[in-house]
Amino acid sequence: MNIDIIQKKSGIVGRSDAIAKVLEMVAQVSPVDISVLISGESGTGKEIFAKAIHQNSKRSHESIVTVNCGAIPEGIIESELFGHKKGAYTDAKGDRKGYFESANKGPIFLDEIGETPLETQVKLLRVIESGEFMPVGESKIKKTDVRIIAATNKDLSELVEKGKFRQDLYYRLNTVSIKLPSLNERVEDIALLVERFALEFTRSNDMIYRGFVPDAIRNMKNHQWKGNIRELKNLVPLRDGESDLFKAMKLIAETGKGPENQIPSMGCGIKWKNN
Repeated sequence: MNIDIIQKKSGIVGRSDAIAKVLEMVAQVSPVDISVLISGESGTGKEIFAKAIHQNSKRSHESIVTVNCGAIPEGIIESELFGHKKGAYTDAKGDRKGYFESANKGPIFLDEIGETPLETQVKLLRVIESGEFMPVGESKIKKTDVRIIAATNKDLSELVEKGKFRQDLYYRLNTVSIKLPSLNERVEDIALLVERFALEFTRSNDMIYRGFVPDAIRNMKNHQWKGNIRELKNLVPLRDGESDLFKAMKLIAETGKGPENQIPSMGCGIKWKNN
């Protein structure tokens, strides 16, 4: 399978050797109906690579079901994953399908799998091994046929050693492992990524994209991107075509501090006050 086709279909940006190796792995594993474990730091794009695997798989005609395991409270995670019967607990007003039943015949993407409680991991192992699960409050076994794509920003082998993740589940998930590079490991792609994000932003806001001066790109390549691509994307938007980003990056490079009119924001590197 041609990696250029994968990039075109998925929207994955990059020409670095690091990203080319990942795309080659995606090309190899996509047609094979096996479990895949994607690992990488937060913000490296694990979900977009999961979708790329799905888009080029035998199940591509089905919708991918995405589950953020870290965002579901421990008390209801089994109900969310496997469904429940009416009256199974106080708020169970009716029967409800879980994610595994909804994903039948297609793939299920289990993001942040390392956050799953140990008790739930036992049931995940069962559904992965046999396709069998039991909704909360139900006495009958149900079957599902899904492809598992899991992702984590943690070292699952380390969690196994600490007794926080089941070894048997880890081996089941880790049939094929794809490690995504951090942005600092693929700085050659920064110019391409910045151009993509800037074009998306300017087009959606009816603005003219004038590009970035070389010093701005150079500063970005020298920056330590702890938030990876997510952090970069949040730095790109410009105000009315002005080079606020370059000014900010230059100031940070020279003084180690950001602009005085910078507003701290959850998930956003720089937001500008309206004059």
